[in-house]
Amino acid sequence: MRTSIAGLICVLLKPGSLRVVAGLVFVAVLLMAARDLQAGEQRELFWGDRGADVARVQRKLKQFDLYGGPVTGYFSWDTVQAVRDFQKKHKTTARGVVDNETRALLFRVVPEEKISQEDIYLLSAIIESEAAGESYLGKVAVGAVIINRVESAQFPNTLGGVIFQPGAFESVANGQFGRGITADSRRAARDALLGQDPTGDALYFWNPAKPVNPWVWQRRQVAQIGRHVFAR
Repeated sequence: MRTSIAGLICVLLKPGSLRVVAGLVFVAVLLMAARDLQAGEQRELFWGDRGADVARVQRKLKQFDLYGGPVTGYFSWDTVQAVRDFQKKHKTTARGVVDNETRALLFRVVPEEKISQEDIYLLSAIIESEAAGESYLGKVAVGAVIINRVESAQFPNTLGGVIFQPGAFESVANGQFGRGITADSRRAARDALLGQDPTGDALYFWNPAKPVNPWVWQRRQVAQIGRHVFAR
């Protein structure tokens, strides 16, 4: 898409063109649209960006004791400095931008001691309860939604708070939560806690074959993995 935008820039901004102003506006809109399209993918993160992916980066930087600020989801100047420090430590270009190389390094190794057994239990229990019949990827996806909620200002800021929020999960209400946790669910929980998110920062998931509150269909759908639809 960026290539096509570059072509439009050449056409619209020719010397002497009467369409320069309109062209600039149009190009700006296209660039914003391109950025939005990347939001569900692995976008590069810069100073001023906001989102659950920024919060996830801040959380990982905290685990390496490189970021001392709050997890806000806003790519602040302190976040830029922490990213630069991480990049210097790993001998990559210290731009303060989270590109694909930096993201891969950041999420490749996370100190195991930073993940508590309680967190693994809680997350694996809700994964097993909500996604027992799903593929491994589907289990990680459900776990990622829980983590995204913890990092979102719209939900409680702890795993327990999100999982036990009244009316949030049917399996908690009907007593299925915590029964028969499998090794796959535990592994999926660990991967989600380490930052894996195949959903593109989703905050909601549901099985369209089951009765659901109609309002969920108003959310922006970003993925379907197995029997679950994921949305923001």
